[in-house]
Amino acid sequence: MKEIKAIIRPARLEDVSEALRVMPGFPGMTITQVEGCSSPLRHQPQGHKEELLDYSPKVRIELIVDDQYALSLYDTIKQMSSTNHVGDGIVWMTAVERFDYIWQPGN
Repeated sequence: MKEIKAIIRPARLEDVSEALRVMPGFPGMTITQVEGCSSPLRHQPQGHKEELLDYSPKVRIELIVDDQYALSLYDTIKQMSSTNHVGDGIVWMTAVERFDYIWQPGN
């Protein structure tokens, strides 16, 4: 199992969600409203260090997926989130040691 997390622009959420919903292996996702800021070192020439840039609204999406679907879901999130501008966000994937649904039939 893999966990995929991404922090993206809120305006891209609908496109990402629509693309994921039709993909094999899409298990559903958790969506959280968050804020973020970037380091000024990513945006300014070396030696012009200032305070962190202002916070901006973002959306964090989280999925727990089977290994066989992880890369295609990851790539779709990355592709559908992109506007080709700084501040589009980040996406990452980690291994999940254990995963269980809390509710099981017959509980």
